[in-house]
Amino acid sequence: MSEKHCYIVSYDLCQPNRNYQDLYAALKSFPVWGRLTESTWAIVTDKTHAEIRDFLMKYIDNNDRLIVILSGKSAAWTKVLAPNEWVKNNLVL
Repeated sequence: MSEKHCYIVSYDLCQPNRNYQDLYAALKSFPVWGRLTESTWAIVTDKTHAEIRDFLMKYIDNNDRLIVILSGKSAAWTKVLAPNEWVKNNLVL
């Protein structure tokens, strides 16, 4: 079994009045996920950053922005949307 890592996914959907539901469903399809801010999520998976990017590109337009970052060794936060306990347990793996 491959090692799992936490990735930070951030996006900007540039067109007004976008339907975010398909992108949200794609992010929620990962085994472990948490929404950190309106446009930033954390996911835990054995996929690579490029595999995650390529998968999510199916749910955004060509002019939208997307970045997938391997989570680091430490983090500080305030008022994120995910429960603090979830962030403590998953953000830094």
